[in-house]
Amino acid sequence: MDAGVLETAFLQAQETVGRQGDIVRSLKAQLKDGKVERSAVDEAIEMLKQVKIDLERKQKALEDATGKTASANKEAFRSAMLNALERRLFFIPSFKIYGSVAGFYDYGPPGCAMKQNVTQTWRNHFILEENMLELECPAVTPEIVLKASGHVERFTDFMVTDVKTGDCHRADHLLEGALEALLEDRKNPASPEAAKAARDLLARVGELGAEELGAALTQYGVKAPDTKNDISAPFPFNLMFKTSIGPRGDLVGYLRPETAQGIFVNFKDLLYYNGSKLPFAAAQIGNSYRNEISPRAGLLRVREFTQAEIEHFCNPADKSHPKFQSVAEVAPLLYSRELQMGDEKKPKRIPLGTAVAKGIIANETLAYFIGRTYLFAQRASQWGGVGLNADRVRFRQHLQHEMAHYAEDCWDFEVECSYGWVECAGLADRSAYDLNAHAAMSKVEMSAYERFAEPQEVDVLSIVPNKKELGRLFKKDAKAIADALEAMSECDALEMAGKLAAGQAAGIKADGQAFEMQPGFVEIKKQRKKMSGRNFTPAVIEPSFGIGRILYCVFEHCFYTREGDDQRSVFSFTPVTAPVKCTVFPLLQRAELNERAEAMSAALTRERLSNTVDTTGTTIGKRYARTDEIGVPFAITIDYQTVEDSTATLRERDSTAQVRVPLAELPALVRRLTDMELSWQEVAAKYPAQAQAGDE
Repeated sequence: MDAGVLETAFLQAQETVGRQGDIVRSLKAQLKDGKVERSAVDEAIEMLKQVKIDLERKQKALEDATGKTASANKEAFRSAMLNALERRLFFIPSFKIYGSVAGFYDYGPPGCAMKQNVTQTWRNHFILEENMLELECPAVTPEIVLKASGHVERFTDFMVTDVKTGDCHRADHLLEGALEALLEDRKNPASPEAAKAARDLLARVGELGAEELGAALTQYGVKAPDTKNDISAPFPFNLMFKTSIGPRGDLVGYLRPETAQGIFVNFKDLLYYNGSKLPFAAAQIGNSYRNEISPRAGLLRVREFTQAEIEHFCNPADKSHPKFQSVAEVAPLLYSRELQMGDEKKPKRIPLGTAVAKGIIANETLAYFIGRTYLFAQRASQWGGVGLNADRVRFRQHLQHEMAHYAEDCWDFEVECSYGWVECAGLADRSAYDLNAHAAMSKVEMSAYERFAEPQEVDVLSIVPNKKELGRLFKKDAKAIADALEAMSECDALEMAGKLAAGQAAGIKADGQAFEMQPGFVEIKKQRKKMSGRNFTPAVIEPSFGIGRILYCVFEHCFYTREGDDQRSVFSFTPVTAPVKCTVFPLLQRAELNERAEAMSAALTRERLSNTVDTTGTTIGKRYARTDEIGVPFAITIDYQTVEDSTATLRERDSTAQVRVPLAELPALVRRLTDMELSWQEVAAKYPAQAQAGDE
């Protein structure tokens, strides 16, 4: 059969597998809501297995027909790309001479430069364009801050250890592996009843508590994967790196798991700095730390990584955005809840104005940042894009059961790569949860004041603890309980009021302890008052970006090999993000050529353009190939005509086209090309073409 037909069949099978995976996910969501039976989930999982088998069969047919790995083979593509990245020192495992430590990577010269360029592009696109307030906060964070945010209590995964070696493993990953192996075992197939039980369990592994998870690991005889030794019972493992602050070691701290908390705890001062006006946004770029149990997938899951986070504070009653119209016609691929739960299971391009009008996206501000993120991802924007393929990025809305109880709406910015769809940023309307949590723990008010144009009759929540009764029953804890009651959010207070009115007890936490409130302990009611203004806790819209993940996806989207030569690797980085903007080559090793090449390099440096001079004796074509492999967009060649008429050739990486340009014009011309103010097509139309080197 024709290889083209086989490749088309293979790609269609890939799409079918992706669509069936989405069906399984949506059915699991409906199962939690009680809208479908378990049998429907089982049938969808069985169908997913069948389409995966069909995909493997079609991939093998394509490989057999072509005699080599299929062009769409993700593993082969990834291997070729990673080989180029490591060979050219973009990034390598840290502490390599000591055997490395999983989850840590060092960026080499081109990787370091490129990471800095991506970060600066982000800063220009968001902080500068939106006039945000930028902060830099310590990585070491006192325990009390992360207790307030919930990280100390809830930032955990279940872990097991090898009882002999002490090696650690993610408990849910081991169970999933054992269940999948049982279902795929063709030599000793499980009985229909056992297979059904395994499929049922596999569908809800992520929901299991420690006790259920331990029982399942025991039931299926799960052992340590490398040694086959017994494993311990699962126990929660907090993913934060714990440390002590000060020489006495009595103040507990953690390396921050995210940069956001530094912004929240500074809200009061930021509001004052901003003239007490809302809305405003604050941002921070910095490293965060998560002690992953099983780091894998290279830069996608590491223990130290760079985050770029924005906290946009606004009035919860008004989440409009003054610049929303600038993105209203932008139409990214949106994978809404409705599309995920529907039959088609495909994202659609929807103008953001339409998405807000139809209630697909909760509000203008969240939609505005979705639009700005989409523009940041592309190859061209006002500040230069990072170079992702616009057809391989989407925004997936969290299903209802995926969202935190306090969240209004959440979307993940996902990028397709060889690992599938990878979350590179999260955009969430977090309501007032974070500020309320820190206000309750710190006893510092985290509110803004809104002055009404005219005095208004408003409903004001009144929380009045019965301090006499609390003191009689709770003694020394009474003050902490009263403070916690008064600091409750309106939502929590009304929920407590409903329970107390029904004669039920209601729980509250104070100073890390849980207490039970009974009717009569507190009076909660709304009163109508005439007021000239009001205090309120701002809502927060949070776009949070993983720079390392974005960088990895840029590597994949920009990597290709020259047609007809699989050994000539190219990274088609945008000029803005490329680690080196231009190379300068003397055609031959001659003093008069080398001298002019050094002078051109100095002129480029004065334009703040990173550049290198290659005076090796290899052919010009081989030197072009070397710079293509690190993504250098432009190359200048100094030849004997340069000596005669003070012109040189300028080459563009992707087309390999060349033009002849006067030396005096080259630095400013490359500057404009690098800033993406000028296209190569415009340059080619202005300057005379130059024949390519014979070994190009």
